[in-house]
Amino acid sequence: MKTLFCRYVVWVLLVTVVNMTVVNSSALGAPITIELHRGNSPQTQAILTTYLAEEPNGISVLICPGGGYGGLAIQPEGHGIARWLNQHGITGFVLQYRMPQGRNTVPLEDAQTALAVIREHAKQWNVHPRKIGVMGFSAGGHLASTVATHARNRNERPAFSVLVYPVISLGEHTHGGSRRNLLGNEPSDELIAQYSSELRVNRKTPPAFLTHAVDDKVVRKINSEMYRDACLEHGVPVEYLELPNGGHGLNGYQGTSWDAWQKASILWIQGLW
Repeated sequence: MKTLFCRYVVWVLLVTVVNMTVVNSSALGAPITIELHRGNSPQTQAILTTYLAEEPNGISVLICPGGGYGGLAIQPEGHGIARWLNQHGITGFVLQYRMPQGRNTVPLEDAQTALAVIREHAKQWNVHPRKIGVMGFSAGGHLASTVATHARNRNERPAFSVLVYPVISLGEHTHGGSRRNLLGNEPSDELIAQYSSELRVNRKTPPAFLTHAVDDKVVRKINSEMYRDACLEHGVPVEYLELPNGGHGLNGYQGTSWDAWQKASILWIQGLW
């Protein structure tokens, strides 16, 4: 009973802090910043930054930047993405998740906590609780796909996922650094399978949009192809946009391939409802 009471108090305090931050930040027209997990460095701290759309359509996206689970490209694959989504009436939530350093559950815990906070304040932020999606880039794409495939109930399951040059498998075709940082140097076959998202897809997996450049040598396009094939096998709506060039990061987040996935993904998201 004491443990349950303590957890309740912690949650109430978190909600109170969020409410105070919303009032203050909204008055200034600035993004809302919420500390999900206190740490003494960016790698040990989890932060959710909210970008509210001026004319919201009810859709929102939890954004997971990449960085090989060793750092975060949080400006181009986080804050810049949120501002772009705002232009289309979509509220963006940028997740600065903790670096796992072999603690494989840490990023997923941060993402699930972020989803819970978003749902708790959906009405306050003009967000439809059943139109909350997740988007990720590279290793952040792996985290986003993990959120989509590890949900234990409806509240943990996003409405859709957008996976941009994602790490999907932690097996033969993985990105070595991402797997090492998430699972450690010598993960078991069972752990590898548990975090290989193509093996976790089932009929309850949310619809997915994937995109990958054919010339990506860092995270090969077979990762997106495996997730697409798994979705098709289980009857999950999926769209895969294969890009002719751009490599990993799509020419530094600019150019025709970058523009193409952004245009296609917005149309796909809007077409879900």
